Amino acid sequence: MKALIVDDEELARKRVLNLLAEVEEIQVLGECTNGKSAITQINKLKPELVFLDINMKDMNGFEVLNKLRVIPKPVVVFVTAYDNYATKAFDVDAFDFLLKPFRDERFFKTIKKVLHISKNEAQENFEKRLQTLFQVYKKDQENTSIPLKLPVRQGNKTILLKPEDISYICASGYYAEIFSKDNKYVLRESLNNLNDFFKDHAFFRIHRSVIVNLNHIKEIVHSDFSEVDVRMKDDKLLRISKSHKKELFEKLGI
Repeated sequence: MKALIVDDEELARKRVLNLLAEVEEIQVLGECTNGKSAITQINKLKPELVFLDINMKDMNGFEVLNKLRVIPKPVVVFVTAYDNYATKAFDVDAFDFLLKPFRDERFFKTIKKVLHISKNEAQENFEKRLQTLFQVYKKDQENTSIPLKLPVRQGNKTILLKPEDISYICASGYYAEIFSKDNKYVLRESLNNLNDFFKDHAFFRIHRSVIVNLNHIKEIVHSDFSEVDVRMKDDKLLRISKSHKKELFEKLGI
């Protein structure tokens, strides 16, 4: 089975690539970093399987699927860091749903399921299942509540920070320093409470004083004396405590 990986996060793509390296029945045709290139490559290469990120910067996974003209249609495995797309809709034979960060066992369960789908079954039911997904997605978007945001008081204003815009959070005495792409915010809140606040998002506590957004990690740095750091997209190095290293590596597929 020929596969294509579509995700705008490099670490997420490499995680799937590493896991697929253990599956002899699947050949990876390539990677796409955005929705536009995904549409072009799927229509051109005609993969039988696509790992498709729902939340990309230029368009979402549903928009990608709606613009496919290739026949036969591929089997699609949706991948997302946010559980806000009515996951029960994906409990169908030719589709599956991987919620980041997912465990290796969950991934291979999906692969086993995919390999047992016949081409005829995938093609015959694709359109019907796709329409069902669009209906649920549309309804979910219409009925969704205000997305989770972190309120941070700044002078006479309250800034509402989106989780996906936060890179990492560091403890500083009784305060938490919250770093985004362009700014630093200070909030009088414990890291324990913030860790609970972001429990349904792609955040992980790498140290008792540091929480990172997994989607903002650029690379892992192995230093002397078995020390390991994460380098964030802004090039900030943050130490991973030994007690959190194993679980973090499992989440990243390392």
